[in-house]
Amino acid sequence: MAGQLKQSMNLSQQLRMTPQLQQAIKLLQMSRMELEGAVRKELDENPILEEVQELKEEDLKRTQELASEVEAPTINDKNPAESSKQDDFDWESYYESSQKPMNQQSMMGSEEIMNYENVITAHESLHDYLTWQVKMYGFNEEEETIAHILVSYIDDDGYLKTPLEQISTEEEVSVQDLEDILKFVQELDPPGVGARDLKECLILQAKSIEEDTNDLVQLIQNHLKDLEKKNFDAIAKAMGIPKSTVIEMCKIIFAMDPKPGRSFSANDTHYVTPDVYIYKVGDEFIISLNDDGLPRLRISNLYKTVLAKNTKSDANTSAANVASNVDTKNTQDYIQDKLRSAVWLIKSIHQRNRTIYKVAESIVKYQKDFFEKGPSHLRPMILRDIANDIGMHESTVSRVTTAKYVHTVQGIFELKYFFNSGINSTDGSDALASEAVKLKIKDLVSKEDSKKPLSDQQIVDALKKDGLQIARRTIAKYREMLKILPSSRRKKLV
Repeated sequence: MAGQLKQSMNLSQQLRMTPQLQQAIKLLQMSRMELEGAVRKELDENPILEEVQELKEEDLKRTQELASEVEAPTINDKNPAESSKQDDFDWESYYESSQKPMNQQSMMGSEEIMNYENVITAHESLHDYLTWQVKMYGFNEEEETIAHILVSYIDDDGYLKTPLEQISTEEEVSVQDLEDILKFVQELDPPGVGARDLKECLILQAKSIEEDTNDLVQLIQNHLKDLEKKNFDAIAKAMGIPKSTVIEMCKIIFAMDPKPGRSFSANDTHYVTPDVYIYKVGDEFIISLNDDGLPRLRISNLYKTVLAKNTKSDANTSAANVASNVDTKNTQDYIQDKLRSAVWLIKSIHQRNRTIYKVAESIVKYQKDFFEKGPSHLRPMILRDIANDIGMHESTVSRVTTAKYVHTVQGIFELKYFFNSGINSTDGSDALASEAVKLKIKDLVSKEDSKKPLSDQQIVDALKKDGLQIARRTIAKYREMLKILPSSRRKKLV
């Protein structure tokens, strides 16, 4: 039977992400620094927007009234008369001032302070230092060229990890010549530079010591694994020397730098600017959003006037001036497009601030003990708890808490810090947040006997006495998160 063409109708729902919604979501998940950059960029690209230097009292009163207004007028291409009526709207209903979110008295003082980011300091890199030494070493022209090639392959940690065979192929230099010059490059400062692995790096540093280092070199060369485990008895037995001698040599090795180039690395400081300030006044916690440094936006009066004049001219359209009105309409379309973008940006920023405020308010309600007593009283909390409390989706809460920071009396924390899984107690009391458990582990390790450090199982037993039931593998996981070494590697020599 031949196939037949049929028409049918069905009803379905689809979620469409409009550009405006995409913009709102993008702004929501931006960090404060990213938001400031995005706003500055929009100020440069959108002539409709302008930055307000001072806020008038009446502008602040109108903010809440104007927050719900988003839609800009559209042009009806089919009927110019209808278009002129639609565009003849009350400009006073649009944003005339910057958006000032609720409770926004900045916690930062108005005093001028030095901008340390504008201070430029000279920093000599490892590559520059090595290049200078090569020039001073006394190489002939050919040797210096090869030395410069080797230096160019040394990474920021001071290691030469690229195989000499690969360097030979890329630079058209024989492997033998590279090996001969490498011996001299490895004599440069800092000691250990130019090594191809950790063992060679330590051996180079051992040889740089101005005394008899034969035993020290042999220890590094043949007993590195036992050294890592601090198995001094095995090393002493294998080398036929007293354990006390082994311990003294190990002290020298442990004082060496496994990354000799690290001292030349630029330590870039990453600054965190809080999005929210939470401080206690009396018995209540006050939440204040930080708007310091963010541009305050409003719609330009100049372009409102231009569009209003163009709207009136459209109503007087005649056959004689149709051509001129084409340019007028193009100008009007451009301004209205920029207007919609400006209004949506202002509204999105306002919505972002309101959402951050609501999330912070809910966190304070759930984590009141933390703000009063400290991190050890952090309660287990998940995204769903906050989402249900403020009536938003978990994904929205997740976006709000990412790369957003809060300043509290306990310190500065990322909002995600407050979301923790819970560890059940054995006495039936409230569960403890995983972050609070980590603090307990850190405290136990800080008070341990350095000669007999606590094993993971001993930490389990100690926490059990405090009413916490936790598995040994969980202790190991938390210990790794805290960058605490295993007990065998925490053991002190004496």
